[in-house]
Amino acid sequence: MEDRYHRHHLLKEIGIGGQERLRQASVLIVGAGGLGSPIALYLTAAGVGRIGLIDDDVVSLTNLQRQILYREEQLDKPKVACARDTLSSLNSQAEIETYACRLTRENAVELISRYDIIVDGCDNHATRYLIDECCRELKKPYVYGSIGEFHGQVSVFHHGNAGGYIDLYPDREELEHLPKTVLGVMGVVPGIIGTIQAAETIKLITGAGQLLEGRLLVLDALTMDIRTLDIL
Repeated sequence: MEDRYHRHHLLKEIGIGGQERLRQASVLIVGAGGLGSPIALYLTAAGVGRIGLIDDDVVSLTNLQRQILYREEQLDKPKVACARDTLSSLNSQAEIETYACRLTRENAVELISRYDIIVDGCDNHATRYLIDECCRELKKPYVYGSIGEFHGQVSVFHHGNAGGYIDLYPDREELEHLPKTVLGVMGVVPGIIGTIQAAETIKLITGAGQLLEGRLLVLDALTMDIRTLDIL
């Protein structure tokens, strides 16, 4: 019988050993929306053994333009429950753990400490600073991603010599207190950025390739200009 992960086994950078590391790994995805959808789908398909999803929202009609984990029949249902069903049907070997809540100062250290890698699928500065603070304290790699309109960013923090989110955006108090605004976004942009975040996570686990640690990938989907900036 052909192995599910045969195409990974053929890659010398991953191979059977890398696939076993994926099976043993645990990843927490903070946010199960536009970014969290492709991150969760690709990490589940790749064979990550244990995946945590944290989100307190329900599926709404406006989500379906970009949040590819969900379907019309799931409207008004909790996102993490719907995501668990979809991911389990994609790969029954994966353990999907769900948290129908927000990441807060009260639960962040406990939740983040349970996982090897933390991946950012959230949509606000306050949560990113909280992730950053906890990952620095707990020495956990933080795969950062953000999107808006036609733009996106990805980096890997707290791994190797890389700094953190606060080093990239030091004006914490100002950014945390910006008024909440709803921006438009082209539906494929979180798909592109989330898939890159999933790729960085797989590379972190398997040791394949060169990570975006100390570098910031910046996407402009209008021009399809993709730049990588040194941020050390």
